[in-house]
Amino acid sequence: MQRIKKGDTVQVVAGRKESEGGDRGKTGEVLRVIPDKNQAVVQGVNVRTKHQKPSMTNPQGGIIKQEMPVDMSKLMPVDPATKKPTRVKIKTLADGTKVRVAKSGEQLDK
Repeated sequence: MQRIKKGDTVQVVAGRKESEGGDRGKTGEVLRVIPDKNQAVVQGVNVRTKHQKPSMTNPQGGIIKQEMPVDMSKLMPVDPATKKPTRVKIKTLADGTKVRVAKSGEQLDK
């Protein structure tokens, strides 16, 4: 079971500080998870500018901002109760389903 899923709110906990031009400390929603590369695309994190040449589909061209994947080891889910990054445990309920639980005991899966 994945510790981070699409739609989760996560915080970047490793890398350069935001004041140094990095992404550490930023929070955002997970847009896409790439499990075979152990990466995730997070909204507003690791944004790169791409220069687009004019083409038939985009006759104007221009500069496009695009989120790039971040390694999941640098991300931690945000606990809904405390609004701080938290470690995740996997707990099996009485009916046999597995759910993700924050360190505070708050359930992350709805």
